Amino acid sequence: MRRKKYNRLLDCSLNDCCMLRCCGMGDFRPRTVWLGHPEKREQRYPRNVINNQKYNFFTFLPGVLFNQFKYFFNLYFLLLACSQFVNELRLGALYTYWVPLGFVLIITIVREAVEEIRCFLRDKEVNSQIYSKLSTRGELLFSLEDYNQRVPADMIFLRTSERNGSCFLRTDQLDGETDWKLRLPVACTQRLPTAADLLQIRSYVYAEEPNIDIHNFIGTFTREDGDPPVNESLSIENTLWASTVIASGTVIGVVIYTGKELRSVMNTSNPRHKIGLFDLEVNCLTKILFGALVVVSLVMVALQHFAGRWYLQIFRFLLLFSNIVPISLRVNLDMGKMVFSWMIKKDSKIPGTVVRASTIPEQLGRISYLLTDKTGTLTQNEMVFRRLHLGTVAYGMDSMDEVQSHVFSAYTQPPHDVPASRAPATTKVRKTISSRVHEAVKAIALVHNVTPVYEANGVTDQAEAEQHYEDTCRVYQASSPDEVSLVQWTESVGLTLVGRDQSSMQLRTPSGQILNFTILQIFPFTYESKRMGIIVRDESTGEITFYMKGADVVMSGIVQYNDWLEEECGNMAREGLRVLVVAKKSLTEEQYQDFEARYVQAKLSVHDRSLKVATVIESLEMEMELLCLTGVEDQLQADVRPTLEILRNAGIKVWMLTGDKLETATCTAKNAHLVTRNQDIHVFRPVTTRSEAHLELNAFRRKHDCALVISGDSLEVCLKFYEYEFMELACQCPAVVCCRCAPTQKAQIVRLLQERTGKLTCAVGDGGNDVSMIQEADCGVGVEGKAVFSSVFYFASVPLYQGFLIIGYSTIYTMFPVFSLVLDKDVKSEVAMLYPELYKDLLKGRPLSFKTFLIWVLISIYQGSIIMYGALLLFESEFVHIVAISFTSLILTELLMVALTIQTWHWLMIVAELLSLACYIASLVFLHEFIDVYFIATLSFIWKVTVITLVSCLPLYILKYLRRRFSPPSYSKLTS
Repeated sequence: MRRKKYNRLLDCSLNDCCMLRCCGMGDFRPRTVWLGHPEKREQRYPRNVINNQKYNFFTFLPGVLFNQFKYFFNLYFLLLACSQFVNELRLGALYTYWVPLGFVLIITIVREAVEEIRCFLRDKEVNSQIYSKLSTRGELLFSLEDYNQRVPADMIFLRTSERNGSCFLRTDQLDGETDWKLRLPVACTQRLPTAADLLQIRSYVYAEEPNIDIHNFIGTFTREDGDPPVNESLSIENTLWASTVIASGTVIGVVIYTGKELRSVMNTSNPRHKIGLFDLEVNCLTKILFGALVVVSLVMVALQHFAGRWYLQIFRFLLLFSNIVPISLRVNLDMGKMVFSWMIKKDSKIPGTVVRASTIPEQLGRISYLLTDKTGTLTQNEMVFRRLHLGTVAYGMDSMDEVQSHVFSAYTQPPHDVPASRAPATTKVRKTISSRVHEAVKAIALVHNVTPVYEANGVTDQAEAEQHYEDTCRVYQASSPDEVSLVQWTESVGLTLVGRDQSSMQLRTPSGQILNFTILQIFPFTYESKRMGIIVRDESTGEITFYMKGADVVMSGIVQYNDWLEEECGNMAREGLRVLVVAKKSLTEEQYQDFEARYVQAKLSVHDRSLKVATVIESLEMEMELLCLTGVEDQLQADVRPTLEILRNAGIKVWMLTGDKLETATCTAKNAHLVTRNQDIHVFRPVTTRSEAHLELNAFRRKHDCALVISGDSLEVCLKFYEYEFMELACQCPAVVCCRCAPTQKAQIVRLLQERTGKLTCAVGDGGNDVSMIQEADCGVGVEGKAVFSSVFYFASVPLYQGFLIIGYSTIYTMFPVFSLVLDKDVKSEVAMLYPELYKDLLKGRPLSFKTFLIWVLISIYQGSIIMYGALLLFESEFVHIVAISFTSLILTELLMVALTIQTWHWLMIVAELLSLACYIASLVFLHEFIDVYFIATLSFIWKVTVITLVSCLPLYILKYLRRRFSPPSYSKLTS
């Protein structure tokens, strides 16, 4: 039972470790937090609760209604319905206006309610997770309290323990990096006998005010009960942010920040209510139609010379002509979006797709910019070792068995006493290659920051497993997946990393022998140096060796002269591989002691410490022996390359926004073919001042058809001083890569694109750090038709049965055929995928342009005139039946127009046409008191109505045929 309970704790603690940073209400201020004494807090702190809902119980209905009626389209129908409460303006029964409007509102309210309930349940699940807190007796107490019960100064347990107190964590949900980052404890707390003593000592943490910077932290730890008092500085290496995951190690952490002051919360923007571009266009056209309606009403009143209560007559005419904007359009739009969402969900080519917002599926057909995360979205974040290059010989995946044989022979064959000069030529060559391969593999197995961890049944247990170095229980932890892939490769060829701590490392040879190395110094990788190094002593021979690996741009000036490094690095980079140059330098004991003395002195310097330390290290980095090149590939997601090519051909520009390193992002952009082979890449140099940004922008402006790669820090400087100039240049690029981006920066880039270009954006991501970007974009993707406007300008007095006919026209008689247009296709999906250039036509928005709208208005006027005057001309003696004549002609005209609009017929379209006609005929039976059914059934009526319908539609069909004949759309040639 306890094991089961503990496993539950592990799951929730993955989120708990994030919460080690938040406080404060209102102003963000620094704070002093006493360990284990929440009652000593100096200020109020935010409640530690997560809330992602848009509404609460009291604001739900007002909020939903406001979001609906703030747009003119919906407000128009609300005003129409409300006007019927005025007796002088009432034209029929109240339900003729309120039932359609209520139907639309109910659909909207139910949809919003379902989404809110789902969001509430997700929040409740997170807020109800259990956590464990350190008691005064040092016990691990399992608490069923909610998150909001945890306050600063609480001592929280977080997973398992390393012998040296350090731990690894993953920050992919915060910054997009899946690298395992090393975190260190406060040194003086590691000397306490038990965990309970943390609550007995008199100590406190001084922390800076909350801010959005996830890469830095400033604080101090003070223990006052010592003699003398102990003060230790705290940095990012001592912290665990919200939304990070403890990958290995046990942590007892003091809560510093909670609630809204969490780094993850501060880097997340509030979700906005999204409205589709299609809805905005319809809303705009509705205003135009309303303006036309007002003009027509004024004209009608003017024809009566504004006699009597003319102002009241204006309102009556507005109501009479109100069906110029049919409410069925609102119903069809909402239902059409639901059908499109359902079709996306059921598409067999994208199984498992879930549509979270059914209000904007049509946005996917108007996207101009696609902004995507890298890790987990474009790539699988699975590094695979692909190439080992020694200058004269290269080994790929198909020849790794040769490398394995060379390593095996180096540790199993006895040493030869025959001088190389006396050995046969073939033996000399073979031995030289074998020696070089062995040295290269040995260097790769040593120059890294990888730590092997032994686990049993999912719970870290090093005591026994590590003692026997059990391969089945070993996993590798590192700050970079590249390093893990290199160590895994050395294991596959026979040299296995089996043990490591802060001062030693153990390798196992193919014969089972354990090689012990002492770590004398280690120089971590930095973005400025672009290299890392390590100095080790072989315990069996006493040899001291300085190993280094790094990018070719810096290593080329460090290694001895050679004529192949630059060329081979370029060849491997063009294959999409991440290239590292590996070198070594042997040191004597005297050389190392001299270096160590200068290195320690430099680290104790108060002024220019980093510069002096770098100078001492650079004294070693001269004339190093070049050993090899390594090529590692980040596995792409399935079909990434062809997908990006299709998007590029469709006219969609792809920007990659990632929190990963610049080199990694650049390599992925090449590997994924985000940048084509004939396009150059401009890497924006790091800038910190306005003048530097100006010079770099000028240098970039001189480039043409060039992709841009820029870091988040440089981007921030450019946007601060030259926002317009930078966005103008960036939007002209075929592709843009932004690396080291914070979550808020991703959202800012999306927002700037929308403001500067006015184009629709789509954001794709898979982590918590992508949420802000996804929410800000017009369409967000998480990796887990045509409208017909045809109105008729014919109105008469409106008795009850004619209210019925108008509602029937808008819903029963013509809704199904018009709604069936959601199934229409200009081209087949296979043709669309084969010719993605066709997507560019959608970006122009021609189906709902002002030109298209004007054409449909003119068609409506023409058809209305033909129906009205055709009825007067052909049925002059039967004018008493004018309603039946005109309305029947109207229904037939609408059905025929839908048929003429369809590009690709579907059997449901035929059913919709026949069903609508049958519904109209059947309804005449119930309206026999108002309409002469026998008159309608006569051959004379049928013939004359058919003539009116053909005259109203035939010229339009001829014009459509001529247009297709002499000015065909781009897809017509493909479909033929």
